Amino acid sequence: MRRKVTRKVSVERLLLEKVYLKTYIRGNQTLVTVCDANLIDKTLREGRLKLEVTSKFYGKQLTTAEEAAEVLSKADTGNIVGRNAVKVAVENNLVDPAAVIYIAGVPHVQFVRL
Repeated sequence: MRRKVTRKVSVERLLLEKVYLKTYIRGNQTLVTVCDANLIDKTLREGRLKLEVTSKFYGKQLTTAEEAAEVLSKADTGNIVGRNAVKVAVENNLVDPAAVIYIAGVPHVQFVRL
């Protein structure tokens, strides 16, 4: 008799795989903000740098990083924070890895298409 093996996935791990996404449209310009789910409503500080990762700015729409990359690919401006979100943006050639900065060890990058 075979035993069924179940894999327990923690809520924290599921959140690491998800990102928050928000789209702003003003005229014909689109800004997309993306952050890793585990960073929402946290403040990152390092030296004189301070980044507030608020749900007001980064949104409340939880999605996959891959879906967020698709939305970012159509944006004029992007603001991305978190290991997972930035990694997917780099892997999809949406941002130059050299443009990534780190605040309290967390990657952050912005882009503007001209």
